[in-house]
Amino acid sequence: MTRQRVPMLFFAAVLLAAGCSTAGPADPPSQPPPAATTAAGAGTPGTGPATTPSGPAASTDPPDPASPGPGVRDYRVTWNWGVPSEPVHVDNKVRLPVVPPPGPPLPLLVEVRVGDHPDEDFTRITFAFRNGTPGYQISYVPQVTTVGSGDPVKLPGNAFVYIEFNPAQAHDEQGRSSIVSSPDPRLGHPTLRGYGSAGDYEGYVSYGLGLQVPAGSDHALPIRALQLTRPDGTRIVAVDVRRR
Repeated sequence: MTRQRVPMLFFAAVLLAAGCSTAGPADPPSQPPPAATTAAGAGTPGTGPATTPSGPAASTDPPDPASPGPGVRDYRVTWNWGVPSEPVHVDNKVRLPVVPPPGPPLPLLVEVRVGDHPDEDFTRITFAFRNGTPGYQISYVPQVTTVGSGDPVKLPGNAFVYIEFNPAQAHDEQGRSSIVSSPDPRLGHPTLRGYGSAGDYEGYVSYGLGLQVPAGSDHALPIRALQLTRPDGTRIVAVDVRRR
């Protein structure tokens, strides 16, 4: 079992559907409304050099018919369609603690959703946080391992994407999971076959995606990353995977 604890540094400082889900609100739009956030620095450890996008990348895809309507804020595409050769590293400003004690000092993961968009040729997984949008890193890896223990995460498919959020936590003050809604880890979509937790450890929350990649594709599919704020203030980070 992965240890769940927040680093002493954060306690010393103390003393976001989004997804077009099988249940719940619809996906974020594919075209951004006017408001946008700015990127800023908070490092995360990775397996290689990181690339920090210089600004929002406008999507060339048609508008998403599952648009949630007015009220969405801070929409930006942080990695437009492509296969990253290095980890994609997106920084977001987070002032700690995000809420006064005894509340959780870090952005809190509360929901995971997955939705399939066959008309737009992608499947989306979304991560919903309260009290801020953490920085995150996304990369293709040979194998997803659990943060802290190094144990392999069992995922279906033949290609794997690693997603790491920092600073973030996925547990409450009693160490219990803060996630109130999530789909079955075995998804069975055409290319996004499953997902799994890779750790909630010392301010890092990690997940792995298991993809089924067609023969001749060099074990990689184009992905896209975006973030926004729902009308209720929940912060969303979404990763889209091409369906073919």
